[in-house]
Amino acid sequence: MLLTTMPAVAEETAKTIKSSPGSTADTLGTLLSLGAGLLAVIAVIYGCAWIIRRMNGMTGMNNNAIKVVSVMAIGARERIALIEVGGQQILLGVTPSAIRTLQVFEEPVVDASNPNSGDFARRLQSMIGKSWTAPNKE
Repeated sequence: MLLTTMPAVAEETAKTIKSSPGSTADTLGTLLSLGAGLLAVIAVIYGCAWIIRRMNGMTGMNNNAIKVVSVMAIGARERIALIEVGGQQILLGVTPSAIRTLQVFEEPVVDASNPNSGDFARRLQSMIGKSWTAPNKE
């Protein structure tokens, strides 16, 4: 009995929707309301991203005071870091629970002003200076 009345209810609902003149306006109003809500959510997301970007910029205003010269992994979570502060280089031991000073160097061990002092960097710079055209085979 329930199965025979379901199509009848569906037909009556369709007739009511088609016959009511305000149904198109209601649908349009609903779509506009949903669109405005979606735009508001997107605006809030972009606003939060802008605020976070501005806040990150304020925290690191002077990045030139401390330079990480080199970092080397010793274990899975342990590292040794060589940093330069005020022209003095400091060797640090970094673990998940602590940071310890291992050595303070009076004279720089590594030239931090020239990060391209490695062999690979020198070869790459020499190749960039050369012509990239293929040699002529005659």
